[in-house]
Amino acid sequence: MSNGSDPTAVLTALDRAQDAFEMVGRGRTAFEDGISADEDWKTQLTKACRLLEVVDILQSQDGYYTAVIEVCFGAIERSIEAYALSMTNDTLQDFQDHQFSYERAHQIGLFERETAEAMKDLYSENRTESYYGGGRPTEEQAEAMTDLAGAVHQFAVSQIREGGVCLCD
Repeated sequence: MSNGSDPTAVLTALDRAQDAFEMVGRGRTAFEDGISADEDWKTQLTKACRLLEVVDILQSQDGYYTAVIEVCFGAIERSIEAYALSMTNDTLQDFQDHQFSYERAHQIGLFERETAEAMKDLYSENRTESYYGGGRPTEEQAEAMTDLAGAVHQFAVSQIREGGVCLCD
């Protein structure tokens, strides 16, 4: 147990990370290329695009199945959020719970109830096991999640009225 003797390197890195997220006194901030800052839905959509790009990079390196699965779930959620934010009065604050994205996907008509529930179950049962459990992710799981994330993203993009935002094309 720690009794005030946490490693200096950890404390220094923690302070730096906290400062970085607060973006105070940093001068000119260098934001990630490709992430739109125009509207929240565009930000979420372009985040999904960038996450899918990372999936492709990881898949080309072979063997990073845990990371691929994690990033795919993130891309799915960002894609659903982008649709919801563009087509409803939802706000980013509505999406603080990971599972809410899947519930909302049906409520707003993006997916049928069964599909949305199946995606939510996939998240709650398998993402948790992959990340926190003792299971070892497989190549097949990573490839299946890559396909699912790409399909959800493409469908969400096709349903958003305003085009020309997706970076994937």
